[in-house]
Amino acid sequence: MNPSTSFSTRSQAMGPSAIRQVLKFTGMPDVISFAGGLPAPELFPISELRRAADAVLRDDGVASLQYDASEGHLPLRQWICAHLDRTVGIQAAPDRVLITNGSQQGLDLVAKVLIDPGDIVLVENPAYIGALQAFRAYEADIVGLPMDEEGVRIDALGEFLRTSRRRPKLLYLTTNFQNPTGLTTSAERRRHVAALAAEFRLPVLEDDPYGELRYSGPNIRAIGSIPEARDWLYLGTSSKILSPGMRVAWLVVANPQFYERLTLAKQSADLHTSSFTQRLVWQFVSQSELYDAHIERLRAAYVRRRDVMLASLSAHLPEGSSWTRPAGGLFLWLSLPQWQDSTELLQECIAQKVAFVPGAPFWVGRDVRNTLRLNFSNASEERIEDGIARLGRAAEAALV
Repeated sequence: MNPSTSFSTRSQAMGPSAIRQVLKFTGMPDVISFAGGLPAPELFPISELRRAADAVLRDDGVASLQYDASEGHLPLRQWICAHLDRTVGIQAAPDRVLITNGSQQGLDLVAKVLIDPGDIVLVENPAYIGALQAFRAYEADIVGLPMDEEGVRIDALGEFLRTSRRRPKLLYLTTNFQNPTGLTTSAERRRHVAALAAEFRLPVLEDDPYGELRYSGPNIRAIGSIPEARDWLYLGTSSKILSPGMRVAWLVVANPQFYERLTLAKQSADLHTSSFTQRLVWQFVSQSELYDAHIERLRAAYVRRRDVMLASLSAHLPEGSSWTRPAGGLFLWLSLPQWQDSTELLQECIAQKVAFVPGAPFWVGRDVRNTLRLNFSNASEERIEDGIARLGRAAEAALV
């Protein structure tokens, strides 16, 4: 008997992450990797977290090692509410905040609660691979909407909503420094999204893992802060600002019935997020001076690395190449001349000891081969210069 016949149809449709596939080449110290969305390990606040861990075990040791509420540690949820009000304008009560085991679990829970096989999910095009994996795991019909410099195009969104015979179940957006492009949805575009979504009763999931990492310009209010917004959800995380290994993220939900269903789904998945790491995160972020200083340190380091990468691309990439210039986040998006295939280029770059993620897996319903994603947060300025020079040599060689 074929062993696959014992697996669910859903599991057989699952595919590997293109990012994880590339990362297997990057473990060697002589490979310069622009592939993963990894924070800089030398910027992890290890000594501060050690003191915070001591405080958690000293002051709240029993509770930190015990089972906890599925909704999450109340003081952390209270801090999240105050922080979001101050930074992105969202006003929410703690009983609308669900702590998740990383933002990937948040995506999975939303998909589990909302999506039946064949339901339509709208996304930006290109879109975050992890979100596409989560939606595909529940057999969604994913439709990619074109973007421009201000985010998802409103004309395309409006036309789809007005002409589709099937009502979409969800609109998924990464509004700040989008993964993979680094683009940011403008304030005006967010207002149009909120109005259209309300008109067509379309839930909007706003994924914001990079919002704290802004290097220029003012913060832009979240979609959930706009008065017209209705069934919005907001997903944030500590992974890019403290540590991805702690797996502490938060899902803020406008609709109380939706929140209740998500909490039940969380209970069936893992009961609750780690009691200890939730308290560890809260112990750190609740010290406002410590937290603010840490964020400024990240911003100062990452903006230098971004600028070095931009300058290196200008110096080394062949004519006909173009790239985004993100105002924050961890990524930029490179477009090669139309006839070049970034998947083929990657093979040559691996030989040159430099890695990136080809762009093809980020695209929905389009066969685009000449794009790729570059991460600038994980490599030093010197390695960025060296790595982009290697990438440029490989791209020039492909022209011959």
